[in-house]
Amino acid sequence: MAQNTDQVLKVAVVGCGGIANGKHIPNLVNQKNVELVAFCDIIEERAIETARKIGKEDTIKIYTDYKELLKDESIDVVHVCTPNKSHSFITIDALESGKHVMCEKPMAKTAKEARAMVETAKRTGKKLTIGYDNRYRPDSLTLKQICERGDLGDIYFAKAHAIRRRAVPTWGVFLNEDEQGGGPLIDIGTHALDLTLWLLDNYKVKSVKGNVYYKLGDKESPANAFGPWKAEEFKVEDSAFGFITMENGATVILEASWALNTLDVGEAQASLSGTEGGADMKDGLRINGEDLGVLYTKKPELKTGGVAYFAGNSESQAGRECRLWIESILNDTEPMVKPEQALVVTEVLEAIYESARTGKTVYFDDQLVTAEG
Repeated sequence: MAQNTDQVLKVAVVGCGGIANGKHIPNLVNQKNVELVAFCDIIEERAIETARKIGKEDTIKIYTDYKELLKDESIDVVHVCTPNKSHSFITIDALESGKHVMCEKPMAKTAKEARAMVETAKRTGKKLTIGYDNRYRPDSLTLKQICERGDLGDIYFAKAHAIRRRAVPTWGVFLNEDEQGGGPLIDIGTHALDLTLWLLDNYKVKSVKGNVYYKLGDKESPANAFGPWKAEEFKVEDSAFGFITMENGATVILEASWALNTLDVGEAQASLSGTEGGADMKDGLRINGEDLGVLYTKKPELKTGGVAYFAGNSESQAGRECRLWIESILNDTEPMVKPEQALVVTEVLEAIYESARTGKTVYFDDQLVTAEG
């Protein structure tokens, strides 16, 4: 379907913190079919300053209560950029008020909240997507095509990598369990798991076993990339690991840490092993296999374009995410990140926390929503 190039979508942003100013707003400004019309933040000056930064302090409406913003029937789209605790109810209220919603990752603090978001989107007929922007990288898009073509065969083992040596976020509410629902698992592990399940095109989970560690939070490391954290504020895990078994027998290992004594670091990466070949993102995109009796490793050149959805080196992954989201609304097509897929990610993350708490394996026999690729 051809894009409706004449329509201009009126967009509002709820939450004017780092992710809104660093990712969402700069890319919305660059969309020719978008008009930013409203900002909301519980700290009014933060919303005013955000409007000032883009030179629209005289035209953008400022709110401190998102419910007042949602009363504006002219708004078409809402981007939810708040802490995890409020993702679900702001999203649900926005959908109920007739708006399409882009909610920043993770989908929600709990699986129950995420399910309610999916159900509301289906009932209202409004589009909902989640901000898993690592799908839009050139290496991710290329590997997705390689997987879809069958080059790796039956992929039965995968790792989802989200490991930092010392990069604990010390701003905002990242260390607050009540606001966020957890630490690196729900913050960066969620990106790695989403990417891996999407590449596998497999959302049918059988069971999850997990371990969560609170080992380094009381050590106020001066080597931390974002400056020393305060031990008394570190209320979330510093590392978490999950062993996920899929219904078809495939194994997915998820590793997530903000602070781990290791040199094997990497974030929002996947490693895949199939019957015909393998792939990883450890040193750029690398494909491995066997041919003519010898093993091979090849690295695709990704700086020359030629990738589906890839519009040239000047477009960032966040820019591509924003453009394709807006196009899905204009063309009335499915967003690239479907809410049903994001729900499964949240269900798995919750299962890892639950398994770590109880010491038991969590089984998905009664999984309520099956997401398809």
